[in-house]
Amino acid sequence: MAAQEQYQELARQLSAIGAVKRGLSRVLPQDCSPATAIMLTLLKQHGEMRMSRLGELLSIDASVTSRHVTYAAERGWLERQPDPLDKRSRLLSLTASGEELLDEVSARYTDALAHALQDWSDDDVGHLIGLMKRLRDSFGDCRSRPYHHSGAASGAEFTTRTPV
Repeated sequence: MAAQEQYQELARQLSAIGAVKRGLSRVLPQDCSPATAIMLTLLKQHGEMRMSRLGELLSIDASVTSRHVTYAAERGWLERQPDPLDKRSRLLSLTASGEELLDEVSARYTDALAHALQDWSDDDVGHLIGLMKRLRDSFGDCRSRPYHHSGAASGAEFTTRTPV
């Protein structure tokens, strides 16, 4: 097991990953936010779904989900159809335009990573991928499960979210 100092440094490094994510968000098309890209990616991965399910996958409430869906629908990236099983609900699906946007996002992300990591070996990149997968697997699906800090003095609690 790693020493406490190593976990502290790991926590600092994971916090600093925000800078990497911000850098990647700068390569997105101007009208596509990281949240929109994530939402569309979920629709591509999981297929047609209700807005409530999308909100669960994103770990956000219904009003925020609705705003994201409206934004993407106005741009033609997804469509909302009545649910045949419940006419009050809508089913969301990715459009051809949404697929094209995701293809562009993927190409831009890939190019940005290739540029930033150009001095890394293929083995280094593969090792990073493996470690990141392992880290994510260690946390499992933690969208709805809070982590309780074991420190008696702090009583701190935080909820981790699974990024997509």
